[in-house]
Amino acid sequence: MNGSVNGSHGRRDDDARVIADSLEQPELFGELYNRHAAAIHRYVARRLGTDAADDITADTFLSAFRARSRYDLTRPNAQPWLYGIAANLVGKQRRAEVRALRALSRTGHDPVADGWTTDRSDSRVTAQAAQASLARALADLSPGDRHVLLLVAWSDLNYQEVAEALSIPVGTVRSRLNRARRKVRHAVGGVDPRLVREFPEMVGSG
Repeated sequence: MNGSVNGSHGRRDDDARVIADSLEQPELFGELYNRHAAAIHRYVARRLGTDAADDITADTFLSAFRARSRYDLTRPNAQPWLYGIAANLVGKQRRAEVRALRALSRTGHDPVADGWTTDRSDSRVTAQAAQASLARALADLSPGDRHVLLLVAWSDLNYQEVAEALSIPVGTVRSRLNRARRKVRHAVGGVDPRLVREFPEMVGSG
């Protein structure tokens, strides 16, 4: 996933041009929404649920629009910037996120978990016990470690792009990711992590 070239990558390469042009023609900024809103919404929904994702996605693009004059136009792909704004907004809801994760860890079910499976058939291969253990591990992570882990697991960003999104060095991304993965691997114990379809990157080797 990280560093891959997909059908939308070519369009991302001219995000900077769209942002630059939108300074004179604000309506052009809507193209950035068309390209990236679905991905941002998916990421936020997995963390906070669909209702919160609707609001945070809208706020992400409103914040981006207001800050577009400060965008670094040497970065052709704006997706890391947008994920960074979204992650910051999610961070303001961290108590709600942790509360939902702890509920899931206790009961094995929580409405936020519905956002973790984009296909209902995934539930047939999701181990409930593993999901509860993972939720507990996520709740116990520091906010910074959780941001890095979930951006790597649930976005199409490589390490450099995660660093750009969070305004931290790449080395910090790696150290936070390695620490978070160790905790998650320990949390799943003897449960095969491959059963948890939505968390493959979390338990992978660093």
